[in-house]
Amino acid sequence: MPLVTKHSFMMDNDAEAAILKLLAYCQANDWAGYDPYDALNSKTVEALPFLNFRLSRLVLTQALKRSPINIRRLMLIPKTQNPKAIALFLSALLKLSKISVADHEGLVRLMIDSLIALRSRGVPYWCWGYSFPWQTRTIVVPAGAPNLVCTSFAVSALLDAYEQFQESMYLSMAVSAAEYILNELYWTDGSSVAGFSYPLPSLRVQVHNANLLGAALFCRVYKHTGEEKFLAPALRVARYSAGIQNADGSWNYGEAPSQRWIDNFHTGYNLCALQSICQYAETTEFEPCIRRGFEFYRKHFFREDGAVRYFHNRDYPVDIHCVAQSIITLLALRDLDAGNVPLARSVFRWAMKHMWDDRGFFYYRVLRLCTIRTSYMRWSQAWMLLAMSMLRCESDMAVRHPVTLSSLAWPNRCPRQENQYDRPAVCSERVRETAARFSRVLAVGTRYFASSARRHAHD
Repeated sequence: MPLVTKHSFMMDNDAEAAILKLLAYCQANDWAGYDPYDALNSKTVEALPFLNFRLSRLVLTQALKRSPINIRRLMLIPKTQNPKAIALFLSALLKLSKISVADHEGLVRLMIDSLIALRSRGVPYWCWGYSFPWQTRTIVVPAGAPNLVCTSFAVSALLDAYEQFQESMYLSMAVSAAEYILNELYWTDGSSVAGFSYPLPSLRVQVHNANLLGAALFCRVYKHTGEEKFLAPALRVARYSAGIQNADGSWNYGEAPSQRWIDNFHTGYNLCALQSICQYAETTEFEPCIRRGFEFYRKHFFREDGAVRYFHNRDYPVDIHCVAQSIITLLALRDLDAGNVPLARSVFRWAMKHMWDDRGFFYYRVLRLCTIRTSYMRWSQAWMLLAMSMLRCESDMAVRHPVTLSSLAWPNRCPRQENQYDRPAVCSERVRETAARFSRVLAVGTRYFASSARRHAHD
């Protein structure tokens, strides 16, 4: 458990203020916004047929995504509500409601109603897709076409709501989505190869974050329902992607020749999904894989100044989605390294200094020579709200369950020697060091509360 210090109190205040300001911004925009990949929502593309072919669609999407100037209004691209963003908002609001940062019950219900309204049409299951069409290297994915990743995050949010409110409808929706993935997306090839089709059912490719997110969803639904039909496919797919992990602990994005890159947030997805699989399937099978992956993650994706890398071997760009996922991953795997929580705070401070706009939103990317200040609702704001809500919950837990002398004294208890009830001398030394450390923390806390009381004496 992290120590509660004056510095952490000040950062918690900054985080809470940013959370409230970001919520106000998102609410003022009706939870709708632009997306890095929404170029094909342009009315201009629809009106000019010569722009509507594969190469031009790819070029246009990448040009808008990389442009430091947002020209979407000129291209008649509307702001839209994205189901994945709504799911992330829902998960964040549920976390914030637990620590009484504000009264978000009405917003929680609004997000659930929005997810219901935004489900993919013409499909007999509960499932979700993005609010824009997007061009892959070979095909166009239509707007609203259900896909595994978007559906996984929607289901995760609904299960968060089910666990908090125990409303059976949310579990039923989650089970229906799991059945969609099982019946429409799950595939096998021989005895050892298994995966989930992404982004369309017709594409049998190995994308590891999609595989592991789908497997984690199956395990969580299995935990709540006991339906064995979800467990075996989940473990089979997870074993395949875990087995493809590189020797240094990394994963390529996918197994196709065009997918051989290693990036921050997809690696974070993999690690968090594997942890969920272990939790909900009650297995330790993937723990060595998680440890290797996290060692690679910590070593390659964090700069000394608190910034995070998008790619494992380049300092730029610094992408806000990677900032958010880095915070989430560090907190989710806090037990693997005592420095995870302080590092998550350092990442947050860097983002507030370099990527926060006082109007209440986060910028998209910091490049070597400039910053792309475009506001994206799904990619940026929804992810950062979830990351900050987790960071704020971590702080609340530290306050409600502060570090005690006993918890500090024996992080690794000295083994009791045979026929001897006195601890070794090194343990006695550890007690003295820890007692001194605890006294310093107590002194800092006392000074902080005393100065705070003086500042607010006349409020």
